[in-house]
Amino acid sequence: MKIGVPTEVKNHEYRVGMIPASVREYTARGHQVFVQKGAGEGSAIFDETYVDAGAVILDTADEVWKIADMIVKVKEPLREEYSRIQPGQIIYTYFHLAAVPELATVLLEKEVAAVAYETIQLDDGRLPLLEPMSEVAGRMSIQVGARSLEREAGGKGILLGGIPGVGRAKVVIIGGGSVGTNAAKMAVGMGAHVTILDTNLNRLRYLDDIFGNGIQTLHSNAGTIGDSVLAADLVIGAVLIPGAKAPHLVTREHITSMGEGTVVVDVSVDQGGCIATCHPTTHEKPTYVIDGVVHYCVANMPGAVARTSTFGLNNTTLKYGLAIAENGLVGAMKADRALLLGLNTYRGKITYQAVAEGLDLPYTPVKDLM
Repeated sequence: MKIGVPTEVKNHEYRVGMIPASVREYTARGHQVFVQKGAGEGSAIFDETYVDAGAVILDTADEVWKIADMIVKVKEPLREEYSRIQPGQIIYTYFHLAAVPELATVLLEKEVAAVAYETIQLDDGRLPLLEPMSEVAGRMSIQVGARSLEREAGGKGILLGGIPGVGRAKVVIIGGGSVGTNAAKMAVGMGAHVTILDTNLNRLRYLDDIFGNGIQTLHSNAGTIGDSVLAADLVIGAVLIPGAKAPHLVTREHITSMGEGTVVVDVSVDQGGCIATCHPTTHEKPTYVIDGVVHYCVANMPGAVARTSTFGLNNTTLKYGLAIAENGLVGAMKADRALLLGLNTYRGKITYQAVAEGLDLPYTPVKDLM
């Protein structure tokens, strides 16, 4: 199989879809890997390293997209890339299609096999390709939140952990999954007062076991969310429903009632966001203010720590990408239920139910197409 690795074009996106070690695994099995010139530089991976691993360097994105049977990326194709997508091509990347109807239309028209990192799901419910970036984003959310709380950034001028004789910042984390857990680790480590809300009582018991008295856990509902966010200095939105849009749990009314200089960081913004006033921002201009509340809503947060993120992501994407290359798309899907759940569009149909519902389009089970 011919695998293409183009340069990411999203604003300040420095990650790359494949590292040299992954290239070596593909080429050792007889596959060809074509990397766009300079694609890895943002992650401090240079062309000669790819060549040493067996890749072919191509000068332009057009060349990479045209030659590849399968494209391996990090972020969803943007509008400038739509014309490069080849009919029937396999694209293996993060999509979050429920929040990008325009892209979904292109994928359906071109009958693309869209294999979404974020919906590959194990039998125990884990999302293995989302976990490493959730770990990064969760930890980063506290770093950027702490920075945004500084007065010059528009925040309250509060040090997250306080000092002796001065109170700590109150951090509220909505969602106790991988993002929320990693955010809690950082916030607790920095000395903040931390509250985690989740609807899953078993998850709250687990968090209580690992953090003990270091955090407060609350069952998530409209009442506890409202009470918690209105008392918070920093709110982290860490809600995930695989493939679907995130529900708006923090309302406009909540935002209006929060204290001036409160900070909200919506990690789920790439799936529509769980804070009603959030919209995607970029690393170039990461924040904006509504009713005195500082909003940090960068949709590709892990891109800021590109080398860590790229290597962490490849640790998990390689296995499934190799399976597709070795067995073909249909063979790989039939052999692995987890990978089958990653298929969001195929042969002009939407094959993941939550995505179909999010886009208000018909859903076609994969088994009807294979």
